[in-house]
Amino acid sequence: MMMTNESVDAFEALDWQAQPIDCANCAHRDLLAAGKCELQHACVFDRYALRIDRFFRWNPETAKDYLKHPYFEVRAIGAKYVEVFYLPQLVSDEDETVRWSAAQRLTLSQLRLLRNDPDREVRIRVATRLPESELKSMLHDADYYVRTIVARRLPTGLLPLMIHDPDREVRAEVAKRISPDGLRQMALDTEVQVRLVAVRRLPAAQLGIFLHDADWRVRYEVAQRIDEKLLANMSADDDEAVREIVQTRQRLALPTASAKLIQCGAQL
Repeated sequence: MMMTNESVDAFEALDWQAQPIDCANCAHRDLLAAGKCELQHACVFDRYALRIDRFFRWNPETAKDYLKHPYFEVRAIGAKYVEVFYLPQLVSDEDETVRWSAAQRLTLSQLRLLRNDPDREVRIRVATRLPESELKSMLHDADYYVRTIVARRLPTGLLPLMIHDPDREVRAEVAKRISPDGLRQMALDTEVQVRLVAVRRLPAAQLGIFLHDADWRVRYEVAQRIDEKLLANMSADDDEAVREIVQTRQRLALPTASAKLIQCGAQL
């Protein structure tokens, strides 16, 4: 359950080592006197992130002094408020939460250093922020979700490089954006999730080769859009849902066909 500001403020004021916080001996007694920090509400030495965040929000100029603090939450939250030119020192921080926080604000030259970070969340942040033209360097990331982000943002001309990605969810993302030539290839994917995405994008004129697809969901999509002349080939489909959509389309087409016959008779 998410804690609200009010619920956090009700907790005892303890530091990251579970020791009581003593304002009388604090280095920020001047801030306390000026109303810029408050026990159990806004304190950089508290163990609760919301209180630390509030302290830095009230006193952003102090953030640079805490980038070496032993408590990772202090370093991670400080990264949100510190001037950008202090952030490079956090690229090699031992804690992934700190590196993730820094990655949200790092300049491009520094962000590139985190493309091979050992933590997936950090690399996801990098893949989200890198320019599209530089995403090719992350095509083969070990984590499927990092590659999913790449597939969503990669220039379309480079998407064929991901057609054979080992993860079906990544390939499904590729199928959503790839050019028509690549789309036809992906429509033959071994995974139905990928074929469905591709079939939904293919022109109706190219759906004939999927009349007998192994999965009923693909055939159902085909039956909804394929040319009426080919519908009869699906009237005996193994799946009831597919047969029903075929019958529905055939019934709807009957009045049109009858009208054409009447028109031809009148002309004769």
